Amino acid sequence: MKCGPGTSISSCCFSWPRVWLPSTKRSLPGLRRPKTKSSGAFALLAGGWAARAPGHQHPAHNSSTEKGQKELVQGSELLSRVTEGGDVNSEGGLYVCMNTFLAFGREHVERHFRKTGQSVYMHLKRHMREKVRAASAGALPKRRNSKLFLDLDMDDDLNSDDYEYEDEAKLVIFPDHYEIALPNIEELPALVTIACDAVLSSKSPYRKQDPDTWENELPVSKYANNLAQLDNGVRVPPSGWKCARCDLRENLWLNLTDGSVLCGKWFFDSAGGNGHALEHFRDMGYPLAVKLGTITPDGADVYSFQEEGPVLDPHLAKHLAHFGIDMLHANGTENGLRDNDIKPRVSEWEVIQESGTKLKPMYGPGYTGLKNLGNSCYLSSVMQAIFSIPEFQRAYVGNLPRIFDYSPLDPTQDFNTQMTKLGHGLLSGQYSKPPVKSELIEQVMKEEHKPQQNGISPRMFKAFVSKSHPEFSSNRQQDAQEFFLHLVNLVERNRIGSENPSDVFRFLVEERIQCCQTRKVRYTERVDYLMQLPVAMEAATNKDELIAYELMRREAEANRRPLPELVRAKIPFSACLQAFAEPDNVEDFWSSALQAKSAGVKTSRFASFPEYLVVQIKKFTFGLDWVPRKFDVSIDMPDLLDISHLRARGLQPGEEELPDISPPIVIPDDSKDRLMNQLIDPSDIDESSVMQLAEMGFPLEACRKAVYFTGNTGAEVAFNWIIVHMEEPDFAEPLAIPGYGGAGASVFGATGLDNQPPEEIVAIITSMGFQRNQAVQALRATNHNLERALDWIFSHPEFEEDSDFVIEMENNANANIMSEAKPEGPRVKDGSGMYELFAFISHMGTSTMCGHYVCHIKKEGRWVIYNDHKVCASERPPKDLGYMYFYRRIPS
Repeated sequence: MKCGPGTSISSCCFSWPRVWLPSTKRSLPGLRRPKTKSSGAFALLAGGWAARAPGHQHPAHNSSTEKGQKELVQGSELLSRVTEGGDVNSEGGLYVCMNTFLAFGREHVERHFRKTGQSVYMHLKRHMREKVRAASAGALPKRRNSKLFLDLDMDDDLNSDDYEYEDEAKLVIFPDHYEIALPNIEELPALVTIACDAVLSSKSPYRKQDPDTWENELPVSKYANNLAQLDNGVRVPPSGWKCARCDLRENLWLNLTDGSVLCGKWFFDSAGGNGHALEHFRDMGYPLAVKLGTITPDGADVYSFQEEGPVLDPHLAKHLAHFGIDMLHANGTENGLRDNDIKPRVSEWEVIQESGTKLKPMYGPGYTGLKNLGNSCYLSSVMQAIFSIPEFQRAYVGNLPRIFDYSPLDPTQDFNTQMTKLGHGLLSGQYSKPPVKSELIEQVMKEEHKPQQNGISPRMFKAFVSKSHPEFSSNRQQDAQEFFLHLVNLVERNRIGSENPSDVFRFLVEERIQCCQTRKVRYTERVDYLMQLPVAMEAATNKDELIAYELMRREAEANRRPLPELVRAKIPFSACLQAFAEPDNVEDFWSSALQAKSAGVKTSRFASFPEYLVVQIKKFTFGLDWVPRKFDVSIDMPDLLDISHLRARGLQPGEEELPDISPPIVIPDDSKDRLMNQLIDPSDIDESSVMQLAEMGFPLEACRKAVYFTGNTGAEVAFNWIIVHMEEPDFAEPLAIPGYGGAGASVFGATGLDNQPPEEIVAIITSMGFQRNQAVQALRATNHNLERALDWIFSHPEFEEDSDFVIEMENNANANIMSEAKPEGPRVKDGSGMYELFAFISHMGTSTMCGHYVCHIKKEGRWVIYNDHKVCASERPPKDLGYMYFYRRIPS
């Protein structure tokens, strides 16, 4: 597994055994070995560790070293954070700073040394060589090489029996690149030896955070060997299953004792259900069940209710045969889709992934894939589309030296650093190199499979961008559209200076609301980032075929026969566009003309056209039973899109405006008390509440304001605020607090004296080369948060020389905290309404909680499919089956 941008060194490993390394005297090419030892660096290093572990001495001298060793081990666990690209398999290997335990590739370790002055690094490298075949019949040894101590995740090619590996570790002292092979107890101080051992034996914190994800082998159920099976004559058909208690046809489990087919728990395994399988276990005590749709000749998903977890059943084939299921000839549902409608599901997968054609792999800059971390394809697809946009490329990858050089003390927790690292990995081409000619010839001679593309792992990026989100931080499948909005929100909050690449998606929507009783109107504008198109099912052009298919499907289910071939509804794009333009009813509309609730209708138009238009097809909904559903439709999406006719026109002659009167604000009494006593920092807004509101369809900025002005009292109270304020002209404008310069503001009653930052934090910033006035101003603007203050300095270059203002602030105890000159207005890049399609994201599966995402992008005049780590030239891009479409504006 490559430790490239977006991944981590110990995220690649399940465990690093405590194995001493073979000694080596070789230096890397280009590294100079000095004549004298850099003992001073080790003295400083050991001194620094000793400072973190007071009283620590060599174990032979003092038994009170447990605390020091513990802190060293805890520090080494930070090794999971590979901040800038590297790979133990690459020529340069990977460098781990022995003070911060951050890991770097060869090209970035010098930058870290110059920036921090940290001089001691552990260099990790994996060497690969072809095995020498034995004389007898070309036999190959099967045992693991004893010199392979870095238990890293390896690709399928690397696990081949044709190669053997040797891992190497050594300490490198900068700037002279003095190398000391490990182990070296004689030359190294005791603390250094302990630290090295702790690093090499550290385990991934990702495994600790989510051990189920990293479990390599499931336990064998203790009930499997002696499982009782009732001889009740039950035979399970190959398809057409449904729950015996509620008729659900998704997330079904076969009890291996009595053959009952029952539904799983709600959201169990990312699918819906009513928990009847669990109820059956509680009633009868039958412990094991297998998930229908996962049975293949290789196995199936087996769950033990008694043991409360997934298990292995070594006698599964025998237990399934009891109910007429031939496991050796069974075909499970591909990639774990959650329904039992096998034929349509396989068809959808084949079409969207173009699995019926031979696709040519693509290599080079811009053709790097992303490894699937387990239901992370939604993130991969969105990021591939995002970094195909020049504005994002320039903002992050184009500013790589500046962003890396001025990243915070812990770059693993910096959004811009992580975006830049991921973008560099995708665009540099360093992780997407074609095999050399000799390797291709050798593979042809050996009749081996074509070379696999490795891609890069976005594990660190995913962990960072999702850490404050209850859904994205899980391992469940998510909605790509929701993640897109979440990412835009993060880009907005972490803008680099005056540059904000997400502005290319930003546009103004004019909403016209009319009171049906008085016919009076109100025009408002809000900010949005994507266009949501409804699916006009009533406009299907093949209604007769759909009716016939539905009759055959019901008949097949009733008779337990295989389902007929799927007939997909064909919807004209023009009908979806027309449905978007039609008026919608406004629920609980409060008419200011009547001073009461009334019926109202709302129409939406574009007050501006964005530079890049993102169109979402609203394919997902909920059934009457609240089970998520998906419209499986084909829409003839155009390559060239003209929405000029949707341009807003404003108040028309003869229209009368509704009075500018706000409805009464109703806030619970307990919330009022909290609001009076708990004005919050805008940076502390509860993002989970914001996303709950945004998922309801409200503008992102409005959701942030609602949560802020209701004091983080929950999504329900914020929802009430939205209902009350949604007709205000600035409803969807960015949150702007008068007198607010970051975290301190006049509304909080803060003064210059009260907001004086601690001198120790000021000293840290000034030691990095910044002026004192900059440090004070940045800390005041960020509530004394060190990392945010550093980001504030880089994003406010216009204040660098404004020393007179800061001096005046320090001398005036009653001065209010400085704010921006004035609140920003809507940042839009208006232009023509003509667009060209350049990318689309497709979804396979029955709901956003399951399935798989794939991205197609048009590059250099041809379509390319990005399917996780695989990047290939597209032969038949399924533009009619997409979920999200990305259009770029055609200059007029």
